[in-house]
Amino acid sequence: MKTQYLALSLGFVAVLAATQVTQAQQNGRCAARSVVLDRLSTSFGETRRSIGMAPNNSLVEMHASGETGTWTITVTHPNGTTCMVAAGTAFEAVEEELPASLGDPA
Repeated sequence: MKTQYLALSLGFVAVLAATQVTQAQQNGRCAARSVVLDRLSTSFGETRRSIGMAPNNSLVEMHASGETGTWTITVTHPNGTTCMVAAGTAFEAVEEELPASLGDPA
């Protein structure tokens, strides 16, 4: 069930990310993968917390810091360009079952 919940969450993120990638590229939030990951690590203390593949063969990742509470969602394209598509604060890791009232996501 946890795997299905994670897959559902990553699917939602993939759709969100796909719609925001063009805007991110226009706003200068894209760079080589190593540059983006170094910035997230050194400036915010963020590490990768989850990963998934988008339908267009892009890699969708969520990075977060348990200490600062910041989080960032990135999309890495097959050409190696990584774009930051969403970010925020108050990150909290949650591992829980979906309520029965929501039904089986499969």
